[in-house]
Amino acid sequence: MQYSLGIDAGGTYTDAVLIRDSDGSIIDSNKSLTTYPDILTGIRNTLDGLDQQYLEKVHYVSVSTTLATNSVLERTGYPVALILANGTDIPNSAKIEHFTLVKGGHNSAGNEVCPLDLEPVKEFVLRVKDKVSAFAISSYFSVRNPDHELRIKEVINELTGLPVVCGHELSQDLGAYERGVTAYLNARLIPISSHFMEAVSSELKRRNIDAKLMMLKCDGSVVGINEALKRPIESVFSGPAASLVGAAHLSGNENCTVIDVGGTSTDVSLIYRGLPELSEAGAVVGGWQTKVKAIRMETSAMGGDSHVWVRNHVINIGPRRVIPLCLAAVEYPEIIEKLKQNQVILRNQIGENLQPTKFFIRSGLETTDISSAEEELLSRIGDRPLTVSEIYWNENRLPNPGTLDLLIQKRLIKAIGFTPTDALHVLGEYTQWNREASVLGAGILAALSGTDEDELCLQIKKDVARNMALNLIAFLLEDVSREEIEKVLKRKFFAGFKVDLPVVLLGGPVRAYAEELAEFIDAEIIVPEHCSVGNAVGAVAGKGARKLEVLIKANYTESKYNLKTSSFVTFFPGGREEFASYQEALEFGEEIGSKLIMNYMSDAGLDSTEVSIDMLRNDIVTHEGGLPVETRLTFSGIGEAERNRKMEVE
Repeated sequence: MQYSLGIDAGGTYTDAVLIRDSDGSIIDSNKSLTTYPDILTGIRNTLDGLDQQYLEKVHYVSVSTTLATNSVLERTGYPVALILANGTDIPNSAKIEHFTLVKGGHNSAGNEVCPLDLEPVKEFVLRVKDKVSAFAISSYFSVRNPDHELRIKEVINELTGLPVVCGHELSQDLGAYERGVTAYLNARLIPISSHFMEAVSSELKRRNIDAKLMMLKCDGSVVGINEALKRPIESVFSGPAASLVGAAHLSGNENCTVIDVGGTSTDVSLIYRGLPELSEAGAVVGGWQTKVKAIRMETSAMGGDSHVWVRNHVINIGPRRVIPLCLAAVEYPEIIEKLKQNQVILRNQIGENLQPTKFFIRSGLETTDISSAEEELLSRIGDRPLTVSEIYWNENRLPNPGTLDLLIQKRLIKAIGFTPTDALHVLGEYTQWNREASVLGAGILAALSGTDEDELCLQIKKDVARNMALNLIAFLLEDVSREEIEKVLKRKFFAGFKVDLPVVLLGGPVRAYAEELAEFIDAEIIVPEHCSVGNAVGAVAGKGARKLEVLIKANYTESKYNLKTSSFVTFFPGGREEFASYQEALEFGEEIGSKLIMNYMSDAGLDSTEVSIDMLRNDIVTHEGGLPVETRLTFSGIGEAERNRKMEVE
């Protein structure tokens, strides 16, 4: 008897599940706290809690994670430089510290329209190479001709040796800026994904588990570890994708919507006829429009570990994630006494970072590229939690909230505070950790908001449930603004929302919100037995999939009287070929498309003998009986993961 292992590393918990290959039954599951930055400990703790006699028989392992997503949402990725070779401005340049624009680019036919100027590239690379961890490149119409991106990449390799990501390597879609964003985010996530996969593979080796290692992508398909490490941006929504696949498996519904409440965010998605609904425009991550083919989803930065803070009597939830008071008090019991002391912060000073229920502690990461003000503040914070008052105990001032924020963004310090998880502890609906810390924190915030502890926590619980409903309805009613939906949810009209598909809830204490959610929507709400490890189930239940396009376009020359077709160009991922006749171009397109699908399946560690490929052809013809001026070939491949054969890991 053989078994498969699914692992999902979220912002709060790392889950694991054992599935029997013969019938897909869940044999055992476990969840442990995600330990960051040393995620290996969390993975080890999770696997320790599984039945070891089954774990020894595992031959297939698949993983998913929200670590990459959380990094983008919380703006805590590694520094990256972006180079655009298209002469256009960067709409979100304020969010990118290191970027440059250089002359270059091609047209839709793949012909050079502006020579590439490499001197500014060299000057920029030499100026920032010691400040960044990687480079991202995008040039105009690189999907038609990647020459300029490849030449820039060669220069960077010669000057730095740092990782370089090109836009054409990640997407075939038009949009030089969006491809640049995709490459930029991909480069930021390379260290995070590498660290995660190295931790998983090293722990499997330590346990002598000789298994094939796969990763779930953000479109719900699986890919081999080596391929996953080349494109970590494709894992950016692998956690939500895993929840979608897992929800369908656990509930037995091929048609359902899914609300996944994690520590950092709440995600909504849909699966129909067993296939995840994908975003046509590409995934939007933390406000960035990318060209990554991912599940279509609605997400918000509100989860079980979102920071609850009060200012001017108003209760705010998120967007930042903190360590819940109830959880932190288990490891740092002194938090109890510090909460009892109720540090004093003037009302005009109170903000998201300056809260009487918030503590700070060093993360353990080494300092890199920080200002003198950041260094001075960091020197005051140690390996035990301190209040803002304690950090500047002997001075008549508080830490600068902006400096605190920068240290959190750079992951040099971690924050502890009140969360929706604490609210559930106060209400007695989820009591896994230290309830006393939650009750003390609720008392402090209740005084600031002009209410009592229970009323505060009931309000937080209701706000979280309303946010779940808002995300769900906004997802289903794409053309209706969130503001209008929220008016209905706040009972400003004698109307409501009915959802025709089952709504499956996944997440740790998600059962606590089912009743409140039912007050906002009329739907069949399902909370599966293994809802707390649904993502781990989805990680191991995914299949292999690949979709790509081949474009054939007529090339024209201008004669004295009209335009005349001179040749046909076939564009495919990574290259272009020119042919004298349309038939030659078409035959090559059909051949290269199928070949690229099979190559991908092989490189991804999937069973090449079990691959089915469908091709959809779309012609544009200007007059009856004439040759197409454009033909688009869309190839879709589905493959099964080889669960019995091991895969070499570089």
